[in-house]
Amino acid sequence: MPSAHPYGPSVNHLVLTVRDIEASHRFYTEVLGFTRNGELTGPLAGSTMWFYQGHPDSHHDIALVQGKGTLEPAEPWGGFFPEAKVGLNHVAIGYPTREEWLARIEHIQDIGVKFIIRGNHGMTHSVYISDPDGNGIEVLYEVPKEVWEHDVNGALNYFEMLPTEGPGSIMDTTDYHRFETAK
Repeated sequence: MPSAHPYGPSVNHLVLTVRDIEASHRFYTEVLGFTRNGELTGPLAGSTMWFYQGHPDSHHDIALVQGKGTLEPAEPWGGFFPEAKVGLNHVAIGYPTREEWLARIEHIQDIGVKFIIRGNHGMTHSVYISDPDGNGIEVLYEVPKEVWEHDVNGALNYFEMLPTEGPGSIMDTTDYHRFETAK
């Protein structure tokens, strides 16, 4: 059976169970810029489920499901290597251009969302924040492919820490660290 995607599998969408769908709705629309474009209704709807689109060619990129019963309180994302939590570590939300990313992280900072980590990977420039349920969210743009394509592993292992507060946390450079194949 031929693949509909010429490059193999990819992540199509993400569905998160949330404690407070209204709070999560505000986060994913007002903080990250997604647009709500649907709601599950009818006999399948055992709880509230809302769908969100980021890319205009997508039916949905994210869905939120209101959890049932008593759910544990959220703790903010604990970084890349948590001690006591299994499951989803973080979700990376990419913006199509450096300029859109810079505008988004400035907006995030302006509305008071705390940057947990700010850094430049070898293949992305990123800010890590936490959603209302403690899920890690990486807000990024991808640097040009020619910067990292000759040594993907080197780029994956590179990380330059930057300030998480103040004007320095929203500054960016296009003087990218380049990764070349070892000779």
